[in-house]
Amino acid sequence: MSPRIAFPLLLAAVLAVPAGTQAQNEPDGTLKLETYLDWEWAGSPQLSPDGSQIVYTRSWVDKVNDRRKSSIWIMNADGSRKRFLLDGSSPRWSPSGDRIAFTADGEPDGAQIHVRWMDAEGATTQVTHVQKGPSGIRWSPDGRQIAFSMSVDSEHPWQISLPGRPDGAKWTEAPKVVDRLWYRRDRRGYVDEGYTHLFVVPADGGTARQLTDGDWNHNGVAWTPDGEEILFTSLRVEDAEHEWRQSDVYSVEVATGDVTRLTDRPGPHGSPVPSPDGRLVAFTGNDFTTDTYITRKLYVMDRDGSNIRMISDGFDRQPSGLIWAEDASGLYMTVRSEGTSNVHFASVDGGVTPMTEGNHMLALSSIEAGTAAGTLGSSHEPGDVVTFSLRDPGALERLTEVNADVLAGVKLGEVEEVWYKSVEDYDIQGWIIKPPDFDPSQQYPLILAIHGGPHGMYNVGFNFGWQNHAANGYVVLYTNPRGSSGYGSAFGNSIKNAYPGKDFDDLMAGVDLVVGRGYVDERNMFVYGCSGGGVLTSWVVGHTDRFAAASANCPVTNWLSFVGTTDGAGWYRNFKEFPWDDPSEHLRRSPLMYVGNVKTPTMLMTGEGDLRTPMPQTEEYYQALRVLKVPTTMIRFKNEWHGTSSMPSNFLRTQIYLREWFKKHSRGGSVTE
Repeated sequence: MSPRIAFPLLLAAVLAVPAGTQAQNEPDGTLKLETYLDWEWAGSPQLSPDGSQIVYTRSWVDKVNDRRKSSIWIMNADGSRKRFLLDGSSPRWSPSGDRIAFTADGEPDGAQIHVRWMDAEGATTQVTHVQKGPSGIRWSPDGRQIAFSMSVDSEHPWQISLPGRPDGAKWTEAPKVVDRLWYRRDRRGYVDEGYTHLFVVPADGGTARQLTDGDWNHNGVAWTPDGEEILFTSLRVEDAEHEWRQSDVYSVEVATGDVTRLTDRPGPHGSPVPSPDGRLVAFTGNDFTTDTYITRKLYVMDRDGSNIRMISDGFDRQPSGLIWAEDASGLYMTVRSEGTSNVHFASVDGGVTPMTEGNHMLALSSIEAGTAAGTLGSSHEPGDVVTFSLRDPGALERLTEVNADVLAGVKLGEVEEVWYKSVEDYDIQGWIIKPPDFDPSQQYPLILAIHGGPHGMYNVGFNFGWQNHAANGYVVLYTNPRGSSGYGSAFGNSIKNAYPGKDFDDLMAGVDLVVGRGYVDERNMFVYGCSGGGVLTSWVVGHTDRFAAASANCPVTNWLSFVGTTDGAGWYRNFKEFPWDDPSEHLRRSPLMYVGNVKTPTMLMTGEGDLRTPMPQTEEYYQALRVLKVPTTMIRFKNEWHGTSSMPSNFLRTQIYLREWFKKHSRGGSVTE
């Protein structure tokens, strides 16, 4: 376990649980909720240039300050000599392997770039002293500079001066003037004070130099092998904020700041990665479409932007985490498909081939000296660092077991994969988690969990929350209905102008499947979800009363009010017409329009700072339920943006409030016995 601050207080002292309730009912030897306070997450493994060592992060719960913190650890490439290195995140080896760059708190405030020498002395230097947090740090090929991106404030053109203010007067603070289409983002707040730009800073410390300018955002940092240019994604055109689903690949000369547009294609294109020999640039994108979902394609072009060609033709899955082969013959990439994640190889001559196979979540992080490093998790194994040889990619070697201590002696629920037919002959994938010591002759309460997005994908990774529900005696069902990613463009786009709706049929077919097994107590079936899952939960209770209780978390309930108040204008485009031209589709697809049908006790849980599905969406539905005297409770989470679980204590609260609500409105039998 990583170093911790002792936390002797009882869990009940941390949580605001109603007096007299029994928040937890996990039998001994099962996954207890308080175990979450000792949970860890391994990530970002980076092989040293010679392939001999790996730095990686171990994130953990700071129980006193109610936050997750990140530490950087190091080990030999065979997994030996694991040891704590320092507090921080996003470690990156220098090209020569003599230093690592990382981000950690520093002066004057917030995240700063630091460099640690990897010799016996281990001296560490704070490299930047900037006002906004740097991100996307990347070493120059010669190791002399570090590039990063950072927001830069821009002066608002409309300034006014008030007359007659006396010296020392305490007048009301000036209003915020907003005149940009995209002016706020969930988890960030207002983003219209400036734009994201690219910088370089000397690796031994100094003044950061801004490379890009203008009223545009510049995302991603990718050095060319000669160190002369940095590639990035942007849209540097007039009135760019009104260009929907459009971006391109650019380069900037590090010496001069001259910017060149490398692609000029309709549609979103970006995430450029130069080949090791500097001749080619790989990037992802797709032709412009009004479809709500389409898988990105993989392209390569010459360094100057010429000879663009697709190399993933016929491959209908999303590429991510692109890493070039050392000989520039193609790219390794992480691909999510049908609830799993594996590594594939795309040849520059065309064609995509799977490198690994398995019912797991494998994510590639780095490749050096013929060895690949990444993270691996599965239904019963939380994510850990693994390596494999590119010559024998099927032989995965697990190097860490960061949660082996807290899971020792813990019996987890069995996870069963299911496929079933839904309406219109769709094949739907899902999973069932059964309580530990499951007895098929008994009857268990059921929880249906619905994912968000709506273009998300439930998967075979370890899920603490669901295993904890199972430990409390619930069967948990989670599925990937129509609209989910990981099944190709047609499947994802099948809910265009029909969300929610068709996916409701897929969810209910899954419930019918489990009920048909004979071990579900039909009196006590419950449903919940957040974001897109909250949309569907509020839709479900308006279209069936088969569930004993529901919790619509961070939902959208009224598309008419949502499209103009969410944190981006793009949702206007997910309907055939603007609402002022024809509101009929917005109304037809709004759960609020069916609230008169609701008989199911329905709780609502939303973060008070939510900008993605703002609190008024919850309030509208809550008020309507109250007027109709449908049992309901609104829980407004403090210190939360979108979702209810970014703070560790709020994750615990979410689990407890869910089960308490379900228990309160159970229909007797399995929940209360």
